[in-house]
Amino acid sequence: PAWPGNAMKGNGEPPSPTVGAVSAVTVVGADEQQPGDARVDVDVDRWCRLAAVVLEDEGRRGELTLTFVDRDEIAALNAEHMGKDGPTDVLSFPLDALDDDELDGPDVPVLLGDVVVCPDVAREQAPDHAGTLDDELALLVVHGVLHVVGHDHIDPDETAAMRVRELELLASYHWDGRPPAGFRQDHLDDTSGDQS
Repeated sequence: PAWPGNAMKGNGEPPSPTVGAVSAVTVVGADEQQPGDARVDVDVDRWCRLAAVVLEDEGRRGELTLTFVDRDEIAALNAEHMGKDGPTDVLSFPLDALDDDELDGPDVPVLLGDVVVCPDVAREQAPDHAGTLDDELALLVVHGVLHVVGHDHIDPDETAAMRVRELELLASYHWDGRPPAGFRQDHLDDTSGDQS
C-alpha cells in the first residue's frame, strides 16, 4: 500500500493516512452492506469527497471514516449507542475533541470520528424527505459530518443553525446552486424539530 513515507508503526500497522498527508483531511470510506435485495449501490468515493470538502469548509483537519451499512447493522449500533430500537438513517461518533491549537504539531493524527449511513433507510425515506436518493445520501453525509464537528439539533436554535449550514454546504458542494424543488430537511412526521 502507498502509505505516506511507507513507514510502519511499531505494531506493524501502517501509520494513519493523516500523518504526512498532503491534504489536512482524510476520509476513509467503506461499503459494508450485506448482499441482497435491500442493498443500495453507493459511490463511496463520491461521498468521501463530499465529506472531505465539508470538513475543509468547517476548518477541520484529521481523519474521518464514512461507512455504509445495512439495516441490521445500523439498528444494532442505534440500540448500543443511542438506546433506541430499530434502524435509523445516520449515526455520528465524534472521537478526538481537540482543537487544532491544542495539538503538538501538524503531524499529530487527529481522529475526528465516524459517520455511519444506512442507504436502505435513505432510499425508503427519500421521497418524503430530501426528494431523491442522491439528495438524501448527500444530506445524510453532510448531517453526519456536521455532528462529528460539533453541530447538534437538541434545541430549536441549534436545529435552525444546523439546517442553514447543511443547505449552505449542499448548495456549494452537491447542487452547485439552490436546492431542487421538493427538497426537505425535516421528516413529515417530525413534530419535535428533527429526527436525524
